[in-house]
Amino acid sequence: MTIAEQVATIAHNARQASFALARLSTSVKNRMLLLMADALEAATESLVVENRKDLAAGRDKGLSEAMLDRLMLDGKRITAMADALREVAALPDPVGEVTKMWKRPNELMVGKMRIPLGVIGIVYESRPNVTADAAALCLKSGNAVVLRGGSEAIHSNRAIASLLQGVMKELGIPEAALSLIPFTERAGVLEMLKQEELIDLIIPRGGESLIRFVVEHSRIPVIKHYKGVCHAFVDASADFAMATKIIINAKTQRPGVCNALETLLIHRDVAAAFVPMLAETLGDLQVELRGDDEFRRYAPQAALATEDDWAAEYLELILACKVVGDMDEAIEHINRYGSLHSEAIITSDYANAQRFIREVNSSCVLVNASTRFNDGGQLGLGAEIGISTTKLHSFGPMGLEDLTTTKFIVYGDGQVRQ
Repeated sequence: MTIAEQVATIAHNARQASFALARLSTSVKNRMLLLMADALEAATESLVVENRKDLAAGRDKGLSEAMLDRLMLDGKRITAMADALREVAALPDPVGEVTKMWKRPNELMVGKMRIPLGVIGIVYESRPNVTADAAALCLKSGNAVVLRGGSEAIHSNRAIASLLQGVMKELGIPEAALSLIPFTERAGVLEMLKQEELIDLIIPRGGESLIRFVVEHSRIPVIKHYKGVCHAFVDASADFAMATKIIINAKTQRPGVCNALETLLIHRDVAAAFVPMLAETLGDLQVELRGDDEFRRYAPQAALATEDDWAAEYLELILACKVVGDMDEAIEHINRYGSLHSEAIITSDYANAQRFIREVNSSCVLVNASTRFNDGGQLGLGAEIGISTTKLHSFGPMGLEDLTTTKFIVYGDGQVRQ
């Protein structure tokens, strides 16, 4: 068969399997995930052997050390994968939950009940743990999943998917509910993105270029997350010690992640007192500062920021800094340059905090807390499949509930419409 025919067959089989998966009880799904976790740990040695093939190919292709590190599997990382499956098994099952119910004047009872989306396609890069993580979240929420990992991890992904499918086969669950596009040609992705009658949603996980490629070519709705241009605004009433602690954590704890701080806005009324102290502290932590003219008046060691800096996702120890006249200017800047990801205000003024929450356009708005908290685990979702900066159908970290939709259910007692 051609690549197009193979992908169409995989998508068709996943659609058929999704109907059986949607009927599974919570206990069966949990047992499946726990057995999958055990299978991963039991196969540690063989998984490492397959992963070494990917690492060797990656070195031959000249992948960076950072890319090779993301690609690498060892005993510790395989145990972490298994533990992640166990954590998903322990989470509440959203499928079948009745979210609301109300009575009509004619005594009809009308409600909304959570159901799986159906078939979810995941396109991702590098990290082979995504194969297990994405499968666990999709299967627990009753969705079949079609996975297409990056070519650099093909041996690892095939081995992980095969193990998980083996557990499903033992339990009598259709293996097609967890499918992996088995070849590396880009045509496989393009054909997958054409299956609008068989795949209900595409979730790309990777760099901005991958996500833009998927959005450009997909006939299927896509959950987008282009980048994380995250801001913090130090209000005039901010506690300086608190602000410093939050900024350091948001910028330096893990600068290469999407919820790390990229732009700092400081109220003009406190700039003279706060900026020199902060700039010295950040300098000691090897953070490169890029500021506007007013910021550099108080921190002359900062480089002059350009227009490009305000929209930049650095993913390294670089921070764009700007002095603003008031909250209006801060909010206007965030809504112009932000990426709908994570924005924080440090303030002692309750009214300003509430206004910031209402008016800032972002998937997560924080008051007196680090942007690093915009994460499914940190927000109490248990796990996430990604952070959506698309308002339809989910906004922010996507947990199990966000992999469902709702249908109307109606209970009557013989009512007919007049």
